[in-house]
Amino acid sequence: MAKFSFLVGFGAGYVLGARAGRERYEQILRMWSDAKDNPQLQGLAGMAQARADDAVSSVKSKMGRDTTPESSTSARSTGTTTTPPATATSSPDVTALPVDPPPIA
Repeated sequence: MAKFSFLVGFGAGYVLGARAGRERYEQILRMWSDAKDNPQLQGLAGMAQARADDAVSSVKSKMGRDTTPESSTSARSTGTTTTPPATATSSPDVTALPVDPPPIA
C-alpha cells in the first residue's frame, strides 16, 4: 500500500510539475538561490542550528548521557558522531544549508 501511495504522489507531482513548465521551474530555482545566499537567512539558520544543538545537549544531559567521548568508552557505539558545542564567538555553519531547491508540490 505504501508503494502505491508513493507512486500516486510521484505521478501527481510529475504531472503538476510538467504543467508548470520550465519557466516556472527556473523561477523557483532563482528564488531558492537568492534565499540561500541571503546573509540574514544564513544567520537565522545558524541560530536555529545552535538552539537545536543546545536542546539536544540538554536532553542528553537530562537522560544521564554525557556527550564527551572520554566518558563513553564502555558504552556501545551507535554509529553516530557528536560535534562540540558551538561557542558564542563562532560564526554560523552555513555548510549545513541545503543546496538543492525544495521539491515542487
